[in-house]
Amino acid sequence: MLSKFIQQLRKKNNLTQEFLASALKISRPTYMQIERGERDLTITEAEKLASIFGIPFEDFRRAKDSSITAEIKKGKMKPKAEKQEIRISVPQKNLKKFKEVLLYVLSKVGGKPNVGEAVIYKLLYFIDFDFYEKFEEQLVGATYIKNHYGPTPVEFKAVIDNMIQGGEVVKVEEKYFNYPQRKYLAVRRPNLDVLSGREIEHIDDVLARLSDKNAKEMENYSHEDIPWKTAEDGKPLSYESVFYRDERYSVRNYDDEL
Repeated sequence: MLSKFIQQLRKKNNLTQEFLASALKISRPTYMQIERGERDLTITEAEKLASIFGIPFEDFRRAKDSSITAEIKKGKMKPKAEKQEIRISVPQKNLKKFKEVLLYVLSKVGGKPNVGEAVIYKLLYFIDFDFYEKFEEQLVGATYIKNHYGPTPVEFKAVIDNMIQGGEVVKVEEKYFNYPQRKYLAVRRPNLDVLSGREIEHIDDVLARLSDKNAKEMENYSHEDIPWKTAEDGKPLSYESVFYRDERYSVRNYDDEL
């Protein structure tokens, strides 16, 4: 049933009903009717949701999740039925790097009281987009969509759930100044063999600049960056737009290249 399929995709991508309602330009109660099967989608709404979830429209219409599947194997080989699977859109060759970058970030700043899930989202965004501006290369190459609260890596939930299941990360529900906060703490050390010295230095620089900001400060800061400002609601942010940043956000010295 399409309504249940939409609900499953929303939860898998760690999106709120409020965000999807805003993306569809409808109220949250109206959106809830869609998930309950009490209201049909228009063609425009269905196309919008398919785009947000990264699924071809025809597959979405048939309630078929056609996002890329990558297998993560731990320890000894298991029977086929027991293999862990996560569905992600990040290129498969970068999956291991995504995990190690996340573990490195958590090992460095995950214990700070201000660093919850929302801050992690933005740190990953600036790590990815700043690296692309500096070197014109992908570090992780995750897909970030324009969520109401800032850039949201759509692959994050699938990756973090797999890491929790594998005992690499633990999730902690806490409060930060009386606001609910979801934190992740690294259980194992990151494998730095998959990261170059240049990449580690870059990550350290981003953490030094931004990891003391709280969730609201990071939200406001990300909202003024060109990739965010030029993207449509619910659509992926363009890596190429970093080359149009103003001096507040640009991390590349273009004068040296003249």
